[in-house]
Amino acid sequence: MYWLQPICLASTLSLANICLAANTTSTSGNLSVSTYVDPNVPTGVPIVGEYDGRYRPQIHYSPPKHFMNDPNGMFRDDEGVWHLYYQYNPTGIVAGNQHWGHATSEDLYHWVNQPISLFPPKKTQYIFSGSAVTDPNNTSGFFPSQKNGVVAIYTLAEYGEDGSPGPQTQAIAYSHDGGYTFTPYQRNPVISSNSSQFRDPKVIWYKDHWVLVIAYAQEYEIGIFTSPDLKEWKHASNFSHTGLLTLQWECPNLVQMPYLDSNGKKQDDMWLLAISVNPGAPLGGSITQYYPGHFNGTHFAAVDNAARILDFGKDNYAGQFFYGTAEDEPPVFLGWASNWQYTQVVPTGEEGWRSAMTVPRRSYLTKAKRVGWKLVTEPYDLEPVMGSLLASNTSMVNGSLTVDFARVDSNALYWEANITGLPATGISESATLNFTFIAPQTGEFVRGGYYLGGDTPFFIDRGGAKGFDNVFFTDKFSTNSLTDGSSWRMSGILDRSILEVFLDGGIESATVNYFTTQPLTLMVVGTSSMPDGANVSVSVYALESAWAKMANERDGLVYGNQTGNGTACETKSRLFGIAL
Repeated sequence: MYWLQPICLASTLSLANICLAANTTSTSGNLSVSTYVDPNVPTGVPIVGEYDGRYRPQIHYSPPKHFMNDPNGMFRDDEGVWHLYYQYNPTGIVAGNQHWGHATSEDLYHWVNQPISLFPPKKTQYIFSGSAVTDPNNTSGFFPSQKNGVVAIYTLAEYGEDGSPGPQTQAIAYSHDGGYTFTPYQRNPVISSNSSQFRDPKVIWYKDHWVLVIAYAQEYEIGIFTSPDLKEWKHASNFSHTGLLTLQWECPNLVQMPYLDSNGKKQDDMWLLAISVNPGAPLGGSITQYYPGHFNGTHFAAVDNAARILDFGKDNYAGQFFYGTAEDEPPVFLGWASNWQYTQVVPTGEEGWRSAMTVPRRSYLTKAKRVGWKLVTEPYDLEPVMGSLLASNTSMVNGSLTVDFARVDSNALYWEANITGLPATGISESATLNFTFIAPQTGEFVRGGYYLGGDTPFFIDRGGAKGFDNVFFTDKFSTNSLTDGSSWRMSGILDRSILEVFLDGGIESATVNYFTTQPLTLMVVGTSSMPDGANVSVSVYALESAWAKMANERDGLVYGNQTGNGTACETKSRLFGIAL
């Protein structure tokens, strides 16, 4: 979690500077819990949002108003409801004044905005990134008579009156209502520190104890702690100095990950450690790297020292995996779709909001041709927002398909392209499958494509979008994507101001923001110089707006979980957990 705060270049963080907070009194009733509520921040009701702006994504989550960054505390409860918390400034469109915003969903696309969940203890502290877990066995002691208790663990960041960063400590809060409201633990912090660069705890359950991974941000180390009860933590080990170092490491995730071989057959599970790094990514600013490996409950060992990048675009950072997914279900990932180099100046601020999340992604590990271990990510089931088939061609060889989607209200598309029958050799370097999205009124465009010959590069070019100009807004991206035998495939999502592509089933993926002065409403898919015997099939679908279904019929605004104001939501009582 990083937001252009003053950086202490000479960090003093080391294990010696970390101390575990001990209980100082036996009677919790003698301790009080303070909370600071800015008079401009609403409590008990969500902030109302307008979700039909030119740049506002229709199937991606974005906040109702103001500034959002890292996803936090993501979990799935026993009733199948997905909970997303996030870094939130409820009073401005730039980072700062950090709280935990909250939204819930039954399908990961239709989100209900909830009231803000976590407020800072005092005016000089912020609630930084963290995680949340369910505690059905009451290991914490907070839930003696229920199975759906939720515990959040997060960083408290202290700042001086002059804005200088103070210590970052780790705190917990517990929820008796399934994660909608929280009570801060009276003996916070549970892990203390004298460093301003110690943050972003992620907690999981491992066999018989809790495990926490956390970033010693400017030491390039991830600390691993263990606990029986989420309150008393013991340092177990560190993982350090592997892969990209950049300026700082943040937002670690440790998750058990399915391993599927090249034939799609499940092998023994692996573990994966993901670390967000910023600034200093290969393309500048923010990115996430990951390490396949093994974990024994206290120590993580990577399979090698390689730096593997999650996304070859520039707008996927600080992602988390949801806690509480079923053991037989692939982990589900959600990232922040932005980059710290320009996130605070992008033109969505003209609409009163900034930042969105990526689409939710199912994830697993595999071994790809030549390069070895890869984290595969592909969109979570799109059926809840999948619209009509707009166009298709089952034999598009050395031809093109034009799709006018001006009448698609969401201005959002999903497409797939599959190449089959490729020869092992002899493919021309000019053989290509490409796509272009166009704004006919202005000639603006966003495009991408795959060259089948040579070293098989894939590219994305957002340089034709003219709605935003910034020296750090890199406009071209590319990666290598090797064919698997005789076939290759691609899918993608276009959503008003976000483009996501998935190559060869998600072995490679990219997330990029774009900003045009007029909507993109024309898609052209084409092929040329295809080898003899090859075939290309293409399908293009409309995506239905998730937010339009949540909007109030009278004024078009999205009110979220509020009672007594006449908002329409057929599943309101079930989603909100309230009696109407």
